[in-house]
Amino acid sequence: MLRRRAFEGRRRGSAGAGPQMMPVAWILVFLPWIGAIALALMPPRGRLPAMVNIAVSALSFALALGLLWEPHGEQGWTRTDGLNLPFIAVSALVGLTTAIFSAATLEGERFDNLRARAYHAAFQLFMGAQFLALAADNLGVMWVAIEIATLASVLMVGVHGTPAAIEAAWKFFILCGVGIALALFGTILLYMAAMPVVGRGDPGLSWAALQAVAQDCDPGLLSLAFVFLLVGYGTKAGLAPLHSWLPDAEAEGPLPICAVLSGLLLNAALLAIMRAESVVAAHPAALAPGPFLIGFGLLSLLLAALALWRRRDARRLFAWSSIEHVGLAAIAFGLGGAVANLAGILHLLGHALVKSAVFFAVGAASQIKGSQKIADIGGLAASHPVLGWGLALGIAGLAGMPPFALFVSEFRLVAEAAARLPWLVPVIGLGLLLAATALVTAMQALCLGQPTRDNPVPGVFALPGGLLWVTGPVWLHLALATALGLAVPAGFAALLAEGARILG
Repeated sequence: MLRRRAFEGRRRGSAGAGPQMMPVAWILVFLPWIGAIALALMPPRGRLPAMVNIAVSALSFALALGLLWEPHGEQGWTRTDGLNLPFIAVSALVGLTTAIFSAATLEGERFDNLRARAYHAAFQLFMGAQFLALAADNLGVMWVAIEIATLASVLMVGVHGTPAAIEAAWKFFILCGVGIALALFGTILLYMAAMPVVGRGDPGLSWAALQAVAQDCDPGLLSLAFVFLLVGYGTKAGLAPLHSWLPDAEAEGPLPICAVLSGLLLNAALLAIMRAESVVAAHPAALAPGPFLIGFGLLSLLLAALALWRRRDARRLFAWSSIEHVGLAAIAFGLGGAVANLAGILHLLGHALVKSAVFFAVGAASQIKGSQKIADIGGLAASHPVLGWGLALGIAGLAGMPPFALFVSEFRLVAEAAARLPWLVPVIGLGLLLAATALVTAMQALCLGQPTRDNPVPGVFALPGGLLWVTGPVWLHLALATALGLAVPAGFAALLAEGARILG
């Protein structure tokens, strides 16, 4: 009863407050949506839409950096803390570099006027929804945001209108539609578990409020809610066996969509699962979320490690690599505790940086060579050294080699598993070895040996500077992934440690 009165007092205090400026977190959400409307209305031809897309993304990145220095806490339906701020900053960076990559390569996509409008508008619609999903403290708002991001992604995947693209978009829509429906049911169950304690209204949908009262909630409802949320958002996160939409979507959609799907959407979905885990794990009588996450993670890791050996399409290959790395992060979060949670957060951030760099490089190479087949993109380091060596280093980073952040996170994960669940070490080691060997083999085929013949797509890299629009973001991401592994600034390290503590 005392807890309920405290929540009611907080609501009355908020209602009585005077007019305030819109929080930066909300500006960060609405700016891309305003940009989406502007891009949908302006003439789609020429360089203006691409430059506006970059400008909106640059402003979003500046706002995301500004959030790091803002006081943490609740802003209505959003809340900034050490868990979501690093993801918001990295998401804004990937959004900006993806917009730059789009400007250099969009002519090669051969869009007509309607499809060009749809692509740019859907991209900024996705970015606003991504920021809202990461910043939301409200269960319902987070669900709506991830649904908007999904619909925008489906539009981008199917924007080419080819039979393969339409099939990939429908597969994405159907599977993730089922997933989001299950996540909605889990959200309702979590609200029902909290309602007797905090009453009706917003407190019953607040992650922070739910964490505070989890021990007083019905453990059966908490357990059932987590199962639905794990399966529902796990579909979005690409966890096996709910993953099959991801390789098709990343192989058939426009080139830039690969970076935002693997680097951003998967992170938002997994973060929703982790918020739910932190609530359920706070009740000693509820089911233990850890074994479920470890099980899904191991299945994703091993399935992807084997599938990597059978890929002939470069974009499908790296889509399977995304499934592998989401699995590793799920294992880390399943272990729980400060060290393992920090490894999981670091892994997701490092993966977003390195994977988007790899997709930029592969996308540029596919437009230079006129094909995304691995056999057609050989000897890239010899024919285009800056691009080729950037791709080679990116693949090495995905394979878990130093000095990138993924090496540090995988090392911490294995060390923590050895200390707490030693039987996990050989299983994780097998998956890492198979995946790394497959990726190194692909790197040799793509980057080394005799160069294959160039067959550039007409109109690609027509902007002044040519390939610099692609190679710049590639090397920037690799440099940041190295810094994240070796020399994290003290303030950012404190944020990461706070995020690990929030997860419990």
